[in-house]
Amino acid sequence: MSTATELTEETELTEKLVRQVRTRLAEGRLPTEPGALVGLIGELEQLKATASAVQADASVHLDGARREEERIAGVPARRRGRGVATEIALARRESTHRGRNLLAFARILRADLPHTSARLRDGTLSEWRAMLLARETVCLEVDQRRAVDKQVCADAAKLDGVGTRRLVALARSAAIAIKQEPLVQRAARCAAERRVSIRPAPESMCYVTALLPLGQGVAAYAALTRDAEAIRRDGDARGSGQLMADLFVARTTGLPLLGDGHDGESADHPADTGSASDPGPPAVPVTVNVTMSDAALLGGADEAAVVTAAGVPTQVVPAQVARLLLSEALSESAGAWVRRLYTDPAGRLVAMSSKQRCFDGALADVLLQRDQGICRMPYCDAPIRHLDHVVPREVDGPTSEANGQGLCEACNHAKQAPGWRQRTDRDPPEGRHSVLTRTPSGRTYRSQAPPPPGRPGTRAPGLSAARGRGSSARARPARSR
Repeated sequence: MSTATELTEETELTEKLVRQVRTRLAEGRLPTEPGALVGLIGELEQLKATASAVQADASVHLDGARREEERIAGVPARRRGRGVATEIALARRESTHRGRNLLAFARILRADLPHTSARLRDGTLSEWRAMLLARETVCLEVDQRRAVDKQVCADAAKLDGVGTRRLVALARSAAIAIKQEPLVQRAARCAAERRVSIRPAPESMCYVTALLPLGQGVAAYAALTRDAEAIRRDGDARGSGQLMADLFVARTTGLPLLGDGHDGESADHPADTGSASDPGPPAVPVTVNVTMSDAALLGGADEAAVVTAAGVPTQVVPAQVARLLLSEALSESAGAWVRRLYTDPAGRLVAMSSKQRCFDGALADVLLQRDQGICRMPYCDAPIRHLDHVVPREVDGPTSEANGQGLCEACNHAKQAPGWRQRTDRDPPEGRHSVLTRTPSGRTYRSQAPPPPGRPGTRAPGLSAARGRGSSARARPARSR
């Protein structure tokens, strides 16, 4: 029987059946004629959309089934379904945050956007475009949302050739025509969602992004632009973009701008920290951990190093960049303290234990360095917020390096839902700390600590240098229960 015949309306979709379809796709032979290749690409894109629609339906059914199981088991209503989003995220190889968004989207899609759901299922809309439509209507009442859904997505032919920006405009225009007060109220509420985030960028850089109300964002950008141009007119050789970036750092940290009196130098005689045309960004006296092997630090080896700070995920940098950061940290202008973190031949940080209930002090430092600032739940990229017991303290889990892990707040709460179990792997691959997580569905996922800097087989004691002034105390994640 062919796959097309198998996938009828009466067929129960099972993991085995989908795996067979996927295997046939992976092992199939591509056509050679260009027209056939283009047709194949188009059908595969529609297949992805259809699969997303089925995933959304399956997510809603899983949520309902899990909540019913927990109701029967006597779990309080406010705690039912706590771990479902994380379970979905693990199955989709996504972060817990992404899992929550996907589950919320699936609920809205199934309950309130039947035409959008149909367009996703027939491949007219991609998952991302369908999510944008859900976002544009989320502030409306149910009947209003369904009216926008019908107006925009009832006729698949009307979506032919419509770009994403135009699609969002159509939904927004339809929503405003029906009732604009909710959109005005949402705009006011969105001001409360202002925030600053950070993520890695290529070439040992990073993006610091501020989500601001329109007025404040435009004013901040205009001020940076205006002042950068004024400095350039006074003869500074830096480009507008460089000056805006340096002004941003100087103003958010309270430090003077290089070339403007930094470290006692006058604006006409900038400190010698960069090229003749670019004195470089301001030196920042904040805690930044640079972890590297002694071979990379002292022997000129080219092993990668890792850079972290409190609440910020790790970024991998070349050894030479780490050496430059370390030299800046040891300069008189920044001040520094240095700490050695020793590893065994397998690359594991030294084990430490405590009689206390919470991870604190040097033991907290070991966990943060071992996990490199990133949540240990598989596929989660969020910064560590909690230092958690793998085996809970309530069942005599020790407060030790082996039984400790760094988690984000959402993942720590999710693993406390009924049916979740964790344990450390007694025989971990490559000797690195490993945690096995079993979900209520019986699936097991492995989380392994990232390797410390240095090549396998050439490990030497690592060294962590943190840049800072005054006390070496640093902001720590919340204590685990």
